Amino acid sequence: MIGVYIGIGIAVAFLALVAVVLVRTILFKVSAQEIHEIEAVDVNVEKAVLDLAEMIKCKTVSNSNKSLENEAEFDKFKSLLPRIFPNIYEKCEFEYVGNRGLLYRYAGKSSDAPTVLMAHYDVVSVEESLWEKPPFDAVLENGVLWGRGTLDTKGTLNGAMQALEALIGKGFIPENDIYLAFAGDEEINGSAASMIVDLFEKRGITPGAVVDEGGAVVRNVFPGVKEPCALVGIAEKGMLNVEFAYSGNGGHSSSPKPHTPVGKLSQACVNIENHPFKFHVCDATRSMLNTLAKHSTFVYRMIFANLWLFSPVLNLICKKSGGELNALLRTTCAFTQMKGSKGINVIPASASMGANLRIIPGETVESAIEYLKKTINNPEITISKIYGNNPSVVSAVGSDGWNRVVNAINGTWTDAIVSPYLMFACSDSRHWGRISNKVYRFSAMALTNEERASIHGNNEKIPVETVKKTVEFYLRLIKQS
Repeated sequence: MIGVYIGIGIAVAFLALVAVVLVRTILFKVSAQEIHEIEAVDVNVEKAVLDLAEMIKCKTVSNSNKSLENEAEFDKFKSLLPRIFPNIYEKCEFEYVGNRGLLYRYAGKSSDAPTVLMAHYDVVSVEESLWEKPPFDAVLENGVLWGRGTLDTKGTLNGAMQALEALIGKGFIPENDIYLAFAGDEEINGSAASMIVDLFEKRGITPGAVVDEGGAVVRNVFPGVKEPCALVGIAEKGMLNVEFAYSGNGGHSSSPKPHTPVGKLSQACVNIENHPFKFHVCDATRSMLNTLAKHSTFVYRMIFANLWLFSPVLNLICKKSGGELNALLRTTCAFTQMKGSKGINVIPASASMGANLRIIPGETVESAIEYLKKTINNPEITISKIYGNNPSVVSAVGSDGWNRVVNAINGTWTDAIVSPYLMFACSDSRHWGRISNKVYRFSAMALTNEERASIHGNNEKIPVETVKKTVEFYLRLIKQS
């Protein structure tokens, strides 16, 4: 009889669990959204494309080794801007910040909550032989402009300046100050952006919104969601480069010990890859899941509406598959380098390997290093930090600055779902967390997978229609400022 009661109890508990899961899934749905009237904006497309082409012809390739940079190309870029944006240079306050920082201020009716529009004008190097078109000739063909920097990020720099140039020409005065803050050393983690933030901090200026590169309008980024998604980064992961090193006695490879220095490092690598960092849903990722999962199929809605129940399953899937979903939910560690002996028949006296970590909000450089030490469990192997920065501040969703960005996106890409997200890459915007929690990372473009892959890759190019849409976005954003 007791067994019957136990069976009934289990059945009732199971049915109650199913009911809770189903009710939570049904309630996990898209809320009715306020519909805003879309304001038409005029874009001088020919000027926008020709000006961007002139920017691309400036070979502003930055390099940590200054002897490999061509300063004349950076000077050429700086000299170009007053010629193509005369209204900005006539009406805006302008100052150089350090050698590579460009800062413009267009005065509004108030200076209390200014908008800062960021970009960088330096670009990464190219392997010209792998390009179909010369990367700095700005070839315009079949409605597409080719060149390094068209997407990253001279395209958005051009969009912001085109918009402000046109609005100044029409006598527009914003409610709040508008700043344009551009760096020429972002690709090498330079100091220009940090120095600009230092100025704001010294002058007591707190931005109402900071907009920098980051997410874009993309497709097929979330399971079960068919609509394009406009991803706005509200935080970015920290970055840590580490070296694992082992020193011992070298020797001839004909009589090796059971484990060579390379073998011991390899075991450390396997230990870390088999025991990834803890599964963790940070605030930025939770905001993304709560937005996009509501647009997904019933099964995915059920999973993400009930993470309290399905987290172990999701964790297992992420561990096995890796990729972007996994990177949203834990600190990642990618082994990228290994060094040993110069001779294939020589056991090295020492060996090392390098790894790049991307640290999720809630963890730190220090906690990541401690986890690595604990996981390899080998005191003979030293772990040294080469470079590291902690995750950024998580910015506010629902603030006035956020709403202005969302409105500008909705007016420009009318079919896109706007969602917060956690950015994996590092950007100059991380510095602004010192003085503002309203930093939004959005590259104002709709990008295909091919276009995304060309950033820092080969054959980077931008359709003329994308140039136009980028200017439209900034026009709508600035007019709300």
